[in-house]
Amino acid sequence: MSTATIGNWMDKRRRDKAADQSGESTANQVKGTSKWLVLGLLVLLAFYAVAPLWWLVVAVTKSTSTIYRTNGLWFAGKFNLFQNLHDLFTYQNGVYSTWLWNTVWLSFVTSAGAMVITVAAGYALAKYNFWGKRLVMGLIMASFIIPGTLLTVPSFILFQKVGLYDNWWVMILPACFTPMDAYLAKVYAEGAVPDELMEAARIDGAGEYRIFTSISWRLMVTPAATIFLLHFVAAWNSFMWPMIFLKDYHKWTVMLGLQSWLARGTDSQYDLTMLVITGAFISMIPVVILMIAMQRYWKSGVTVGSLK
Repeated sequence: MSTATIGNWMDKRRRDKAADQSGESTANQVKGTSKWLVLGLLVLLAFYAVAPLWWLVVAVTKSTSTIYRTNGLWFAGKFNLFQNLHDLFTYQNGVYSTWLWNTVWLSFVTSAGAMVITVAAGYALAKYNFWGKRLVMGLIMASFIIPGTLLTVPSFILFQKVGLYDNWWVMILPACFTPMDAYLAKVYAEGAVPDELMEAARIDGAGEYRIFTSISWRLMVTPAATIFLLHFVAAWNSFMWPMIFLKDYHKWTVMLGLQSWLARGTDSQYDLTMLVITGAFISMIPVVILMIAMQRYWKSGVTVGSLK
């Protein structure tokens, strides 16, 4: 091989290497630009989600005079949180405490009832064959396309005729079964509860009730916790249903009571807007606590799934 041939070959290798390095550099630049664009978008979305919450935390520490004259995203000079809380819980003889208690117990009762009923229904649909099963599933699926507001007038007529208008049961009974939750429990039960495990329990002499309470329920903790939390949040934020069916303001929930204050605006003694802000701040605390407390159920559900 001549010296010229070797030189040409080496030049070609250097050009190819330089081209490869240039291509890698361009790819790295594009990758770095995309990374910063994604990061910027995530920061923007995070600010969009957190900014209203931060505004509420800041606003609840201000007085009526400073909330309109200071920066909405930063604290004022005077810390007025405790005075706002005092006004909130003493206005109208402390009716906010009644609304808060109504919301707490109604949310817990309806969420617990919906959790038990829908998990049991979903488990039965997933693991048993019975007459009318396909019809039941068809009705559940069909209910997904029916807007809830469409049932408001028929429900009002029905509950008024049976004497449940302005009664606690009008809030509890309709909330204890939701088709979407039953479908969610069914889908989870199909994958989480092995048929072999149920057969083994039957061979050992366990009845169907014992199998459900001692074995299947423990394997379905994750969907049960999910249903409870989603239903609790929906019940906590419910506005239209109590507005239509609850007449006595001592039976109102927090959301309905705060809306009534906001509609009035002011009275001779208080600026009700400040009371609404403080009430909204207090009303979000139980939901946050519940979310944090129930995290372990999702973690345990993931662990169970990984061990199958």
